[in-house]
Amino acid sequence: MKKLIYLCAFFFSYGIVHTNAQTSTTVEEPNCYLKWIKKFEERGGEDVADGTYTDVIVTFRTGSNAICYNGKVEVKSQTILAFYIRRDDGSYEQVKKKMKFSGPVMIIGGVSQTMLTTEDELINVMFPNKIKPKKAGFSKAPEPKED
Repeated sequence: MKKLIYLCAFFFSYGIVHTNAQTSTTVEEPNCYLKWIKKFEERGGEDVADGTYTDVIVTFRTGSNAICYNGKVEVKSQTILAFYIRRDDGSYEQVKKKMKFSGPVMIIGGVSQTMLTTEDELINVMFPNKIKPKKAGFSKAPEPKED
């Protein structure tokens, strides 16, 4: 009977270790939010002037999942007044979610502060046309010449 218990314990522990080894080696592909935010972190973003922008990206995140939509936003004094998601027919629908924290949502370096809904969903508005241009690389020196 003891042998049976040890054998069961061995197979159970082997299954746990084997399962953990499989899950730890899988590499998750970055989601749309992570790809865009990486660009902003690498290059930086310009300030956003007052106005209405129809070339923004609105991201909704829950856990490691993200969905990115084309959108429109109204900006005044570096804050978001209202933002919208573009439908397939070209019309816009205003995003009206209940936020946990009220107050102005600032835009810093081409990306809005993160908004948190009462459903624990994270929302950002990004301005891809405000990403600073890629810097030129360094010029490499030539190799020495043989005399």
